[in-house]
Amino acid sequence: MDSTIRLFTKAVTWQVAGFFSMMLIGFLFTGSIAASGGIAFVGAITGFAAYFVHELVWSRIPWGRGVVDSAGK
Repeated sequence: MDSTIRLFTKAVTWQVAGFFSMMLIGFLFTGSIAASGGIAFVGAITGFAAYFVHELVWSRIPWGRGVVDSAGK
C-alpha cells in the first residue's frame, strides 16, 4: 500500500501537468489568459481532491493485487 505522502505527491505532480494542459485548452477556446487560468485553477483544485480521494479508496481495496503466501507464491 502506498503511503499517504506518496499519494499526495502523485496527486500534486498529476495536477501540475493537468493544470498546464487545461490552461492551454482553455486559452484555445477563450483566447484569454485570465479566463483560461481561472478554468485551469478550478479544474486543478477539484481534480486534485477527486484524485486524492480516489487513490485513498483504491489503496484499501485488495482486489487485483494478488496474495503472496508464506512460501512466496
